Amino acid sequence: MTNLTIAIDEAIVRKARVRAINEGTSVSARIREFLADYAQGNDRQQIAGQAFIAAARRSKANSEGAKWSRDDAHDRPYPSE
Repeated sequence: MTNLTIAIDEAIVRKARVRAINEGTSVSARIREFLADYAQGNDRQQIAGQAFIAAARRSKANSEGAKWSRDDAHDRPYPSE
């Protein structure tokens, strides 16, 4: 493993340490996770998005081809006052 020296505002580090403790981890572990995700770019997000779109296309939820408008989505009865 390689050590990395970075300059971060002291107040941010204090808050990060408290949050990491509450999450049962360490700031170093969270930074390692972030850098691993960052190094991979958007690959995982793109793969997840493509999988979602493929699942939506296979879905039989709207097999009759119904079309919905924005107004349809917001057309609902409101409780009387």
